[in-house]
Amino acid sequence: MQTKRPYIIVFLAFTFITYLTSLNSVYAQDDKFVVVIDAGHGGDDPGNLGNGHKEKNIALKIALEVGKELESNEDIKVIYTRKKDVFIELHERANIANRADADLFVSIHCNAHSSQAYGTETFVLGEKNTGRNFEVAKRENEVIFLEENYEENYAGFDPSSPESTIAIGIEQEVYVEQSIVLARKIEDNFIGKAKRKSRGLKQASLLVIRNTYMPSVLVEVGFLTNKREGAYLNTKKGQSSMAKAIKNAIIAYKKELDQNISTNIAGLNEDISNEYEDLPQVYSGVTFKVQIAASSKNLAPKSYNFNGLSDITKDKVGNLYKYYYGDTSDYSKVKQLLQEAKTKGYTSSFVVAYKNGERIDVSDVLKSSTN
Repeated sequence: MQTKRPYIIVFLAFTFITYLTSLNSVYAQDDKFVVVIDAGHGGDDPGNLGNGHKEKNIALKIALEVGKELESNEDIKVIYTRKKDVFIELHERANIANRADADLFVSIHCNAHSSQAYGTETFVLGEKNTGRNFEVAKRENEVIFLEENYEENYAGFDPSSPESTIAIGIEQEVYVEQSIVLARKIEDNFIGKAKRKSRGLKQASLLVIRNTYMPSVLVEVGFLTNKREGAYLNTKKGQSSMAKAIKNAIIAYKKELDQNISTNIAGLNEDISNEYEDLPQVYSGVTFKVQIAASSKNLAPKSYNFNGLSDITKDKVGNLYKYYYGDTSDYSKVKQLLQEAKTKGYTSSFVVAYKNGERIDVSDVLKSSTN
């Protein structure tokens, strides 16, 4: 029996190493940054036909090139809502992204107008269906009439009515902030890299991004109804230029997210990393809170507005209200509060820290005790 022992040890060691290797492989797959690229329209829905160009074809070519550019990055996984000329219902486009637990959803379209308007626009979700924004939302949302059971899928929503505003739940609005960050980067790249005119960042009630549970944008790469811009977007050069600008914006967004990961989602990965487990848990002069949402709605900090959570505070930052749960100097306590917020449905909540009334990096607080 004694002679078999080394072989058993070697076998167990080999088995354990094999297990770790397979586990690392799973983590590597799960750790990929998932981007869903949505080519607008398709199949029986051609989109706009400005100057004889078909929006569905141009949107698809740009979408495929954006995806191809992103796929060269081994840390990114690309999913397409369509890769050929087929019609995909608007709600199903969102479902594809949600099922994939995507990190970003980018819907690509071409604009239209009765004038010779030109330039790019990037939309994020919003409730104000007025003026020009309403016209864009109406045009993009009218696609639902091509769908079977659209009354059921969209709860009687009428694209022709400005009063038919889609209510945005506070759980969804937590993504609007990050959607704006991405939208700004896309428009900046259109200006700086593609040398196009930008008409700016807009908000509208667009059904295709209504039910996505991740940062989402709808990109209008230009006006097919403008003779010069339509011709440009119908060329390989134009499509490539716009695709590279969108790709660069997504890469820049991901890089910024990676750099700030310890600040923005500190506390989400304690089950994987115990780097700070042995450090002091109470930090004098520091207040930890759990940010559960960011919304344009000014809600009373009452438990009935926040799935039963009490001890809610809020701050107004620009046009948004940020809502927080809890208030403690004990880092172990705030981790418990974070888990409570998640169980109440705020799965994207994260820990923030304040000192002397100013927001500071959570990672800096934790690292300070190691110096």
